[in-house]
Amino acid sequence: MEETEESNANRKCTSKTRSFRGKTNPHKHQYQHQLLQHSNRFGFYNQNQYQSYPALLPLPPPIPLQLTITPAFPPNQSFVSKTCLQKPSWKQNNPPLATSSDTQVPVLTVSPAPEGLQRRSSLPLKGHGRRVMGSTPKALVAARRPDCGGLEGPVISLLANHFLVQFDSSQRIYHYDVNISPNPSKEVARMIKQKLVEDNSVVLSGALPAFDGRKNLYSPVEFQNDRLEFFISLPIPAGKSLPPSEELSELKEKQQQLKLFRINIKLVSKFNGKELSSYLSKDGDDWIPLPQDYLHALDVVLRESPTEKCIPVGRSLYSSSMGGSKEIGGGAVGLRGFFQSLRPTQQGLALNVDFSVTAFHESIGVIPYLQKRLEFLRDLSQRKTRGLTGEERKEVEKALKNIRVFVCHRETVQRYRVYSLTEEATENLWFEDRDGKNLRLLNYFKDQYNYDIQFRNLPCLQISRSKPCYLPMELCMICEGQKFLGKLTDDQTARILKMGCQRPRERKAIIDGVMRGPVGPTSGNEGREFKLHVSREMTRLNGRVLQPPKLKLGDGGHIRDLVPSRRDRQWNFLDSHVFEGTRIERWALISFGGTPDQKSNIPKFINQLTQRCEQLGIFLNKNTIISPQFEPIQLLNNVSLLESKLKKIHKTASNNIQLLICIMERKHKGYADLKRIAETSVGVVSQCCLYQNLGRLSSQFLANLALKINAKVGGCTVALYNSLPSQIPRLFQPDEPVIFMGADVTHPHPLDDFSPSVAAVVGSMNWPAANKYVSRMRSQTHRQEIIQDLGAMVEEILNDFHQEVNKLPKRIIFFRDGVSETQFYKVLDEELQAIRTACSRFPCYKPPITFAVVQKRHHTRLFPNETDQSSTRNQFTDENIPPGTVVDTVITHPREFDFYLCSHWGVKGTSRPTHYHILWDENQFTSDELQKLVYNLCYTFVRCTKPVSLVPPAYYAHLAAYRGRLYLERSESINFTRTTSTLSRVAPPKATPLPKLSENVKKLMFYC
Repeated sequence: MEETEESNANRKCTSKTRSFRGKTNPHKHQYQHQLLQHSNRFGFYNQNQYQSYPALLPLPPPIPLQLTITPAFPPNQSFVSKTCLQKPSWKQNNPPLATSSDTQVPVLTVSPAPEGLQRRSSLPLKGHGRRVMGSTPKALVAARRPDCGGLEGPVISLLANHFLVQFDSSQRIYHYDVNISPNPSKEVARMIKQKLVEDNSVVLSGALPAFDGRKNLYSPVEFQNDRLEFFISLPIPAGKSLPPSEELSELKEKQQQLKLFRINIKLVSKFNGKELSSYLSKDGDDWIPLPQDYLHALDVVLRESPTEKCIPVGRSLYSSSMGGSKEIGGGAVGLRGFFQSLRPTQQGLALNVDFSVTAFHESIGVIPYLQKRLEFLRDLSQRKTRGLTGEERKEVEKALKNIRVFVCHRETVQRYRVYSLTEEATENLWFEDRDGKNLRLLNYFKDQYNYDIQFRNLPCLQISRSKPCYLPMELCMICEGQKFLGKLTDDQTARILKMGCQRPRERKAIIDGVMRGPVGPTSGNEGREFKLHVSREMTRLNGRVLQPPKLKLGDGGHIRDLVPSRRDRQWNFLDSHVFEGTRIERWALISFGGTPDQKSNIPKFINQLTQRCEQLGIFLNKNTIISPQFEPIQLLNNVSLLESKLKKIHKTASNNIQLLICIMERKHKGYADLKRIAETSVGVVSQCCLYQNLGRLSSQFLANLALKINAKVGGCTVALYNSLPSQIPRLFQPDEPVIFMGADVTHPHPLDDFSPSVAAVVGSMNWPAANKYVSRMRSQTHRQEIIQDLGAMVEEILNDFHQEVNKLPKRIIFFRDGVSETQFYKVLDEELQAIRTACSRFPCYKPPITFAVVQKRHHTRLFPNETDQSSTRNQFTDENIPPGTVVDTVITHPREFDFYLCSHWGVKGTSRPTHYHILWDENQFTSDELQKLVYNLCYTFVRCTKPVSLVPPAYYAHLAAYRGRLYLERSESINFTRTTSTLSRVAPPKATPLPKLSENVKKLMFYC
């Protein structure tokens, strides 16, 4: 196990800093001052404090700070708003190239074959900063772009938040491995690197290398030797606990103590930018893999300056200088920042920079934090004698687990991670000191610190996995700079979204400000060292606006066509019906909670809903099969009683009921149990709504409710007037059905270490309308991204398709959601094979497959180019790009088949286009064909009368996976309470299987 910086403090530290050549440190006092400032900012401390730490706490090895993502900040201290990155300058004439869209640059190489992926021997893959020695014997290679991009639709002038990075392809980069002992935090490691560079310029050949804070150091020039050893002493504060009577001079003397670090540097590799230049070149070899090592080096260079001044979280960096922090409730604050990532694109290497907002834990005392976080502890400061019930203790432990804290009863800025709570209250805690003597915790703090514990009936924080190390809550503070990993409440989410919700012009101005400001990627000097130049201007490019399809609606049994002509492409059902309305003869209504006045509105609600359904061509019987049932909201807390009640309703209705409408007083966690029981045990689709919406029965609310009900019981909202075979006759025929499938995996929230992931696959069941989908859901190993039972689910869906259409689909179009670019190859390799295996179970069945990854979680944004008069002549100012905007040049991948499509109208904030990356294409779509297909399908989503942002198969798969997660939600919370005492991470348990769907609902769109 690696030692932390603090764990080796028992060693004698020299008072001199020794370099490789044994020179003393001329900058000792400067670094002492600087490091003390950093220690206050980031909260690292020397383990010397353990020498005289109170016998109460036989402390374990300290937290491995180098593993933490974000530095912690002491209370009442604002984030330092220092500059971020440097602006580099350099030379290169790269041909125009393309970009990939999401967080990581894809490892996939490019195939010249337009029909799909081929198997080839791959070159050894490069890891981030180090080589992966093994190579894949048979690598799938992503489908190549079939043409030079689409041609359909009028051109629109756009700006993209991609900034061209010019690099000198002849510039060599020297990659060194860095080993620092004892192992420091990333913040201390950066200070060691800075001091080392300043003190040893000659040995380092005058270089200003870039450092990732861990193991990798990149230099534009070669050091004098391939192996170097240095000794650096830094004035790390020694955390001895001091009684209040100690003089200030003693405190200062304590802080002067130095700590010695040994630094070993070893040359690992040398590389230049010629491979990257060739990869980006349209004239380059199709089989050149992306040189990840060089790209990672440049990424570290451009990230060095921002990382020193901001709080890094993944690929984003946050700083209070970008607008300060904002309290969002529940013990959390929102902080603004920016995302940056290098992309290979058609125009060349580009830096994708975007505005970002995320939630952090508020840096306050643990007691006030709990008062804000948990409703049942709001009055804790007025009720100091209050204890915790068993359930309350579990909630408190869940809220505090893994949070880093520091203590305020003694002089130290050591950080501790909360592992659990003590079983006993503070007043009942005893411990054994180092001499074996039993001491009472309350007496110890009174004798040692003259402090009377106030909240004696609360448990203490346990800060060790194994040993009894107790900290009273009231003496602990939440460290600053910790990302909020728990699940945000609806109110917190709304406030965070509001912070990050900027109209296009404002968002563009923020991004431009980052590029020109003191915390952006052009603010440092590292780029010049490596001959980099980052443009400060957004990329100008042309997109195209696809035209909306003609839609088919119902009109009293007569088909009516409609072209969405509004600028937002929304349409309505005035004087028309849904395409296929259903007849709901037998249905019931149950109410949970509600005031007498609210309950009295139920007859009015039923009357108006049946009327609105009738206007839309849906028949909903004016009379429920049994009288409305009124139950207290507490029934949702009792799973067995709830199940008995629903089964009783079903039995009273002669076990024949099409729909159950549930009206709730408020949102309730019992919603998950209600859905699970209705769809698995009882066998009825349900529609829930809140009493607060019944108080203002608008026509729009009733219409939305009617559309969802109609879809759930087997109807559909709209169809394409011009069928898909008429739109793409080269590939689609009316008598040769095609299936559209979508797949997604949903994972538990970040603090959940054991719950299963849930995978869902959906498939269209009619042709050529392709607007009704069945679903299959499975639980699988915790955080497993590959869909483990994909083959079985696809086989079941193909069987269902054959039953409905009397044929197997001629082609399979598969949309896979939720895959990052680093997983492209693995997902494609395993899941494509699973689909083929499913097909092979049918005799002589080998349909051509198109496998496309759908990405919403990326940071590419498109803005109207307001300097171009033609693009804004007929538009309002500060508008989002129009629905149908597609981009497949300049910022897309150099050779692979991908495009950005914004199919929806952005009502709030800035529209995020969806990125479609086609990894395998045996159907040989052209760019125009596939783009038109995806855009037209976005108009067929059953829940609304406007095009949606995500192709419906992927959208439905996301909804179905979420429904599967609901089925597990209650059992997850039970499991959590049972396993919180087991704090060490072990292999995740076997996934709890999902309950089987009832045959009555299995083929319905119950999840929509």
